[in-house]
Amino acid sequence: MSHRYILTAFSNDRPGIVADITQIIYENNCNLEESAMANLAGEFALIFLFSPLSGDRGENLEEILTRECRRLERDKGITAFVRSVAPSSPNPEMQETKAAAITVEGLDHAGIVYKISRFLADNQINISSLNSTVKSSPESGGAVYRMRIEVEIPSSLKREEVERGLRRIGDGLLVDIILE
Repeated sequence: MSHRYILTAFSNDRPGIVADITQIIYENNCNLEESAMANLAGEFALIFLFSPLSGDRGENLEEILTRECRRLERDKGITAFVRSVAPSSPNPEMQETKAAAITVEGLDHAGIVYKISRFLADNQINISSLNSTVKSSPESGGAVYRMRIEVEIPSSLKREEVERGLRRIGDGLLVDIILE
């Protein structure tokens, strides 16, 4: 069974970061499977999932990639880490889930992500993706926080229960929370 690897990296934003990192993946005969990238406050962050194209090179490849990550930091100012990812296998205890999305909007203040994510965790709702931004409101000039969370809700959990819990949190935080 072939290994898969996750490489995470960040650097001051500049042209060429993606090329520098994907060069390592390409030159080590690996295939990029999935990626996520974002620019946060002038720092460019990346996550890549990839696997070897020809057979499993195991620990030897991981050692090579780790050396390449150290070289990236030394030569290009890119901090990068790589690790092997165990093959996923179905978990017999895993509940069936329904995909949904949650949108949040309101005045920015501390605790929004924590309180919503704590509610989700306490209800066994898995977060598969979370993106947020803060922008100035054109009307008031105040900071408006917007967040979108992709979630997996256990089929055993009633939608109304989730909506009620999110509404309670939204009321306490003074933000609008909508379950889509």
